[in-house]
Amino acid sequence: MTTSTDPLLSVKNLRVRYVSSRGVMDAVRGVSFDLGREKLAIVGESGSGKSTVGRALLKLLPGSAKVTADTCRFEGTHLLDLSPKAMRKVRGHRISMILQDPKYSLNPLMTVGEQVAEAYRVHHPGARAEARERALAQLAAVKIRDPEHVYGLYPHEISGGMGQRVMIAMMLIPDPALIIADEPTSALDVTVRMQVLAILDDLVKERGLGLIFISHDLNLVKSFCDRVLIMYAGQVVEELKGSELDEAKHPYSRGLLASLPRLGERRERLSVLERKPEWLIEGASR
Repeated sequence: MTTSTDPLLSVKNLRVRYVSSRGVMDAVRGVSFDLGREKLAIVGESGSGKSTVGRALLKLLPGSAKVTADTCRFEGTHLLDLSPKAMRKVRGHRISMILQDPKYSLNPLMTVGEQVAEAYRVHHPGARAEARERALAQLAAVKIRDPEHVYGLYPHEISGGMGQRVMIAMMLIPDPALIIADEPTSALDVTVRMQVLAILDDLVKERGLGLIFISHDLNLVKSFCDRVLIMYAGQVVEELKGSELDEAKHPYSRGLLASLPRLGERRERLSVLERKPEWLIEGASR
């Protein structure tokens, strides 16, 4: 049982190791953080381990992955101790995940409304009529202007931006306390991206949710998220407020920032990101 002062999620010394015939690979090494009802970004290069952290929390990694943690506690429950059956009651219900591209996540053989309603019925069996009403209400909540019409459309009949809104509606209809959003806006144009972010921001504030926002986009998380974890080679190298991202101290963080092009600023050449061997040593990077 959690109290109002407890973090929604507490992770201490999370590790993910893959063991195969080719050897052992440590994908996540000693990651620790607490999450309240706020927006926490996890950023880094491809392969830094940020998406693996999100999937480890939901126990969505393949069988070759060994996941351990001193603490991985959500709403008073240690997630890694849950059986598969118990985890299914948490996954999608109390913790939802929004994926990057809806065209790969939505079933092409079902209408989008049926898929949103199904996400409700999974946790409320038999409530078909209620599920439809809740699905329509949830589509309206994500700023879809004609929910009745969109309910009956198939995924190929909607735009990428609307598909992402449908995905958000699907993940929110079970009434989760925590959302893990893995690159939820990277496939969208700038205007639609800002609309989707505004929806997420409103939902976090109105419903008091916790949001883990996984992204490559430093400029985006700087303005959108409350706090930022910067990952390199499976480790968190720096943690700071989103508004203070430009003040990052670690050389890797500074390198990420320096490699970004900026409007109105002329540079002969963008900086090349440096990677020092000593940063690979666990604990040495912080």
